[in-house]
Amino acid sequence: MKVLEAKNISKSFFSPNETQVLKKVSFSVDRGEFVSVVGKSGCGKSTLLYILSTMDTDYQGELWMDRELISGKSANYLARIRNEKIGFVFQFHYLLNEFSVLENVMIPGLKLGKYSRQELEHRALEKLRIFDMQDHALKKANQLSGGQKQRVAIARALINDPLLIMGDEPTGNLDKKNSDIVFNEFKLLAKEFKQTMLIVTHDPEFAEGTDRVIEMEDGRVVSLG
Repeated sequence: MKVLEAKNISKSFFSPNETQVLKKVSFSVDRGEFVSVVGKSGCGKSTLLYILSTMDTDYQGELWMDRELISGKSANYLARIRNEKIGFVFQFHYLLNEFSVLENVMIPGLKLGKYSRQELEHRALEKLRIFDMQDHALKKANQLSGGQKQRVAIARALINDPLLIMGDEPTGNLDKKNSDIVFNEFKLLAKEFKQTMLIVTHDPEFAEGTDRVIEMEDGRVVSLG
């Protein structure tokens, strides 16, 4: 079943002349697939991810998620979809230092408002347990190492049981050892939990380990893997 489908996605920037950054990009991601998107800097992969994540609505073409056309939907509707159906992992973990690890993981769940606080705490601990981070639950985020912070960020992305996890260079800020740990955790999510993932990466080793590699060049998809 298709979880995400892009049909002829194009985007231009006007500053001051028109520059087309995406040119009729089409592909789909099936449930449970672990897909990476690669390409040189400036090829349009982060711009594409921004559109696929519904944060950028200024584009031509169609975006389908969970068999629903979401191009042209209202900002409020898209915010709801983002929170309910998409988990995000960025290059920087964006944890809030004044909160505990547990509270950081709970934040998207509190925003969604689907579960009670007690149920959310239980769910957050379960997600931390996947990454062997449950013993750090009550620490403040700034007491963790870089690799630990990124693992907490992945746990946070899972709190609402998203349809899809999107990552923008999730290992880009980590050393080799921590990159490997984070990659193995993504692999675990794909294998054990059948989690669908679409990850933009510069790391050829990371991409090689995914189910499929989508290659981009100069705003186009040149290989669907």
